[in-house]
Amino acid sequence: MIDLAHPRDLVMIGAIFGLAAFIWAGWAQEAPPKALIFRIILGALAVTGLAVSVPSILSAIGHWSESSAFTTGTTAFTLYVIVFWAEVVIGAVASFFAIRAGQTEIIAPLILAIVGIHFSALAGVFGQPVLHVAALALTIVAVLAFVLPRELAAPSFWCGLLGAPVFLAIGLWCLLAGRSALPAG
Repeated sequence: MIDLAHPRDLVMIGAIFGLAAFIWAGWAQEAPPKALIFRIILGALAVTGLAVSVPSILSAIGHWSESSAFTTGTTAFTLYVIVFWAEVVIGAVASFFAIRAGQTEIIAPLILAIVGIHFSALAGVFGQPVLHVAALALTIVAVLAFVLPRELAAPSFWCGLLGAPVFLAIGLWCLLAGRSALPAG
């Protein structure tokens, strides 16, 4: 499920996924249920996201000279750039039309679905099958967030409440695997 050929990439996935958990837990604060416990849970998810992200970033910086599947001038890098910009354009266009249609509440699940789907392409770029797991889980969360009861909470809440743990679990998994495979130093 995790390829240890490029452990620096794994710790960077940990950093990015920790930051993503922080961001989605924050977006979920848009309109959670009224009970204080939900704000506490979202706050804990956000703090945990930072707790995964910070050591991941420090580990990546300390091992920046290690090999990476992501090197400029390679096919993987070109594919990443294409996927990234396609994701940005699709997200912007979809959000524009959602706003124009007065359906701003669907923007969070739309963006999470785009993020989830793009991990399938990135699994090939980074040679990390675990990103297929992220793609599937996050896309399912996006669909659930779209269909769960809006009278209880906004779709952004469901995206954060259900998506942040996915980011945290996979991010922590990648961090731990990457750190264990990096040379001591």
